[in-house]
Order: sequence, then structure tokens, then C-alpha cells
Amino acid sequence: MLRCALDQAVDEVLERIDGPVRLGLPLGLGKPNRFVNALYQRIKALPERQLIIHTALSLAKPQPGSELEQRFSGPFLRRVFADYVELDYLSDLRCGELPPNVRIEEFYLQPGSQLDNPQAQQHYVSLNYSQVAADLQRKGINLIAQMVASRTQNPGRFSLSCNPDVTLDLLPGLLQRRARGEVIVMVAQEHAELPYMTGPAEVDAACFDLVLERVERSRLFSTPNMPVSTQDHAIGLNVSTLVRDGGTLQMGIGAMADGLTAALLARHADNTRYQALLGAMDVPGRWADLIKREGGLAPFTRGLYANSEMFLFGLLVLMEAGILRRPVYDDIELQRLADAGVLDGDGVIVDFDALAERLPRGLDAEGLAWLKSHGLLDEGIRFEEGRLRLPDCRSSACDIHNPDLRPYWGKAGRGILVHGGFFLGPQAFYQRLRELSEARRARIAMGPISQINRLLGDEPLKRLQRRDARFINSCFTVTLLGASAADQLEDGRVISGVGGQYDFVAQAHELEGGRSILMLRSWRESGGEVSSNIVWEYGHATIPRHLRDLVVTEYGIADLRGKNDSEVIAALVRIADSRFQDGLIADAQLAGKLPEDFVLEPAWRQNTPGRLEKLRTAFPQLFPEYPLGCDFTPVAQDLLRALRWLKRKLKLGEIIDLGRAALFDLPDPASYVGHLDRMGLLAPAGLREQLYQKLVLAGLKATAQGD
Repeated sequence: MLRCALDQAVDEVLERIDGPVRLGLPLGLGKPNRFVNALYQRIKALPERQLIIHTALSLAKPQPGSELEQRFSGPFLRRVFADYVELDYLSDLRCGELPPNVRIEEFYLQPGSQLDNPQAQQHYVSLNYSQVAADLQRKGINLIAQMVASRTQNPGRFSLSCNPDVTLDLLPGLLQRRARGEVIVMVAQEHAELPYMTGPAEVDAACFDLVLERVERSRLFSTPNMPVSTQDHAIGLNVSTLVRDGGTLQMGIGAMADGLTAALLARHADNTRYQALLGAMDVPGRWADLIKREGGLAPFTRGLYANSEMFLFGLLVLMEAGILRRPVYDDIELQRLADAGVLDGDGVIVDFDALAERLPRGLDAEGLAWLKSHGLLDEGIRFEEGRLRLPDCRSSACDIHNPDLRPYWGKAGRGILVHGGFFLGPQAFYQRLRELSEARRARIAMGPISQINRLLGDEPLKRLQRRDARFINSCFTVTLLGASAADQLEDGRVISGVGGQYDFVAQAHELEGGRSILMLRSWRESGGEVSSNIVWEYGHATIPRHLRDLVVTEYGIADLRGKNDSEVIAALVRIADSRFQDGLIADAQLAGKLPEDFVLEPAWRQNTPGRLEKLRTAFPQLFPEYPLGCDFTPVAQDLLRALRWLKRKLKLGEIIDLGRAALFDLPDPASYVGHLDRMGLLAPAGLREQLYQKLVLAGLKATAQGD
């Protein structure tokens, strides 16, 4: 391992690697941006060298889409991102200035960021997350660069921290290729603010060839918590009824997931009000059998275990609230003991009769060795001529119920509460991870994506751990036949990527008691146009209809597994927005997939946003706008609501071009001095700024009135 300056590290890489540099970078947070920029700029100036970057989720600060958004976001971006080091290749890619000797291949794009970028679209690689490591090996990756965490009490060790996901899956293959004589270079950049995660994420520092001398101290990239709408809260509430106590949880990222987190917290800690709200929504009445069979409404007495490729802030909040508290173990016999109630949540033996049923009552040498290896019996006990030699030198019977053994029983440890592959979130998330006690942090196992996204490898153990699994992800479109789209538009343009969604949906069908839940906003509004997200057909599917399972909108639950096509259509129409139900029924009937005499019951004709808004007014405590905390000031929160309203309701380009400010009944600017000052519109100069002021005032008034 060589510690070196930044430029020296680039020199070493170019000297050691002859030919194209195939650089593998972690998804998201774990990229060592300063090193990547130095390497990119050097190769950019050397047209005879080639650089191919294999990665995903290259993170860039939000790009405001209009002048109004720029006025709003400027102060916020400076405060939240501070001195965050941007990726040079991403800036050039966005501007169409990537040099011909550099190619960027990503299997997951920052959502929506590259929709209109031909270079990014052409070089997108469609992969399931679990396929990435094997794909990189086939492509001959020869350089790995990763941000790591270190600490003085662990000399000679690094933590892969936020991104052990693909790196740990790559290492065995890289070592084999090295043994065959291939040149492979691994570069590490320490970051002072990166949480040190132990367990599988901890590796020997010597596995890196080059370590940059300078410890990075710039701001970590963060994804601020965004507001959770009434629509998203209602989706979360419906989904929360399908989570079974004592089961397994996986969640994706976004406002719907935050809404689900809020609902689970309410189910556990505010159950009376939670059940009252569900009653007002008629959830228990409509889906009583499904909820009884698959989920529940009561607080969590046994708790949940999380197995989620993304360890997100919401999971940490659920862990701190005592909802994530069902431990799992990396040994199948320990897991069986835990499942049988032999061990409590701290790994202490609480039922010796049940233990005796699992292990021979007369302990043999093998059984004793197993108990000692897992801390269940004192290391000083020996097996000697058919008896036990205790640490005080007494000879004792080989019997689990032997009272002489009682002082020497130990505990198996507290087990793992969360298995995760990568993390990304707000600054508060990173801070809380850093502040966790060693014991609490040890209950979070950041590890390889092959461990999380697949059943292959230790399958019997994984099946025990992942009982009653609920794999909860989101999509933006569902067809009436049950296919869904989450990664790309039907014209082929990629929004984000498949990631692990397909892995988890397929896994849900393979696990006994497992269910896939897709969260869907039933409708959307943009530029004043409202459309349904449940459609008859769509030109692309992330999840094919033969894997259809549970779909949840703000209006309810559609259980599609094992249903025939007409049953699937009827179930989805019932949870569609009522503005679109007749059109969906007509489409299905025209295709011959729904009987001509089909009639939608009147009870399902009340699926309107207005009904949900009345519920939010009646139960405001269960609809927090920022359930996981907020990075915005109160004034900024008001402005964000106003700008989001304007974006939904108006085609701003047309409004500005036409100067149609007179469309609005505006409040007195004196009522919003702080807001207008924050936007630089307190004293507008010229007609354009006057129009901007009126648009902002219109948005502030509308959102203050609950529109």
C-alpha cells in the first residue's frame, strides 16, 4: 500500500495500467470525486489514452429548471452542499462536452437528470443490481476507486462505509485475475465525515494499492428530505397495513417511502389515532381479509428485520423507534434458535428446554465447540473423557440442564437488525450514524449486494431470516393487466434504472410468505394537465405482468397475485382516481378483457383528492409534511409549496411569454415581505420581475388555502 499525493496517484495509475483505463466507481456517495476529477482531466488531455467509467448514480447538485427555481434554490444549495466537490465528467456530459476518448457507462442514472442527454442515454447499461459485479468482471475492469472511512482505534483497517455493495462482490474475482497476472489497481480516499461501519464493510487497508495522503473533508453529498403530500401519506398508510409483525422489510427511496415510514411510526406509537384514520378511509372494511392474512393494524410486538439494498434514513428512524428490532444471525442454527424463542432479542438463552430439543441433551465435543464458538458457553469449558471440565477445574456432567453450567452460559450477541448495501440521505442521517454507539452501529451490517438482493448463496439461512418479507418499491405507471414501469419511458429514454426492483419482486415470489408491493400515485398533474398513472397499455415494462402482485395507490390495495385478467382489471379500476375510471373500463371492454355488463360499485366512485384532503384536515397529526425532519426554513417551506403548485398548475413558459399576470387574484405583497425578499422580488425591477412576483404571490396564496 502506497500513500501518495493526488497527482502522484494519477501518475501511478497511468504508469501501471497499459492501455484503456476501465474505472469502476461505487454507486452514489462512495465516489472519491477529487481523484476521479484529477484522473479525468489528465486523460482528457491525453487523447491517446482511453478512459471508460463504469458506475451508477453519479450525483450532481440539483439543477433549477427556471429562473424562479434558481432564485429559490441558490441560498439553499449554498448552505446544504457548501464545498461539495462536483464531478467534472458529469458537468461535461451534461453540456455535451465529453471528449471522444472518455465514455461513461451507468446502470442507474440520477432520476430524471439525463432524459434529454443523448450521450448518457446511449451509454446506459440496463442491468439488475445483482448482475453488476459479474458484468464488470467480463468487461475487464482494471481500476477501482472508492471513498472509505478510517479511525485511529482500527489501524490498518478501512470501512467501505456507504458502499460495500458491489466492491465486496468484485474482490474475489479481482484477486483471481491478479493471480493470473492481470494488472488491477485499487485506490482509496479517506473521508473524515463518512460513518465507520463495521462488520462486512470493514476490510484490510492493504487491499488498496494506493491511498491518497489527504483526508477529504469537503461536504458529503446529501439528499434533503422533501415534503410528503397527502397523496403519498395515503399510499403509505395503505401499505402499512400489509406489513406483518415479526416479518422483513425492504423499502425504496422517495416521498412515498417517507410516507410509509410515518405510517409505520403511527401504527406503533399512535395506534388509536392510526386505526381511527384507517377506519375513516374504510381500509379495514374493504381489505379486512387481506390485512388479516398478510399484515396487521396492531403495534409491533415482535418487531421487524430490514433487508434492503438501500439503507435509508427512514430505516434508521424505524430502528431508533424500536420497530426494527427482530435480530437475525449469520449462522443457521443460531437463527433457528432465535426463531424457536430460545434466544431473546439480545441473544441470551431464555428457554433451556427448547435448547435441549435443538441440541443433544448430553453435550458432545462438537456441540460444545459450537456453543463456545458463538459465545453461548464460556471459552474455558473443555470436553474431557465424556464429561465437562469447568473453568474452576471441577468435572461436571454433559447436560444442558446441569445447574453447574448456569454461571458459564453467555449470549450469542444481539444479532443484525438491518442488512444494507449502500446508503445515501440527508446530512442528519450521516450525523446520526456517526453518533450511534458501537453496539448500535454493529446491528447494521453493510455488505455485498449479492447477500441482499438474491437468495442464491446461503439460501436456507436467507429463507429463515426473510420470513414474511415485504419488498416495497415504487413505480410511475401500472397497466390494467398488471405490468409496471419504473425505470424508463415508453419512447426508450431512461429515467433512472432497474436497480434492485426486479430482484426483489422476483424474490417475493420465491419466498414463502413473501409479497411484492408496488406503490403508485394513481394520478399526476403537470402544467395544469391531469392524467391517470393507471393506463390500459404502456410501451415498456420494468416488471412484467406475470410477476404482478400487490399494487397500492392512495385509494387502496389491489391484490393481483394469482388473479385472472378480468379480476386484475377490476381490482386496479377500484383503486384508480374516479376521474379516469370510466375511460379505463371502456378501454378494457373494447379489448374484450372486461365483461360488457361490468358495473363499478358506487363505493369505489369516491376516489377523489378532495376526500383525502378532508381526512388530512381531520387527522393533521398523521399527515406531517416532513416526517423525517426538514432542511428548509419556514419561509423556504412556504416558497417550495408555492413553486411546486405553480409547476403543477401552470405552463410557466407560456405564462411568462404572454405576460398573463392578470389571471390571478393576488394578495398584498406586504403580507409576504420575507418570502419576496428571499426570492429577490421585494422590489421588482422591470416587467419580468413584476410578473415573477405575481406568480410567487399566486402560489403562496393558493397553497395557504390548501389548494
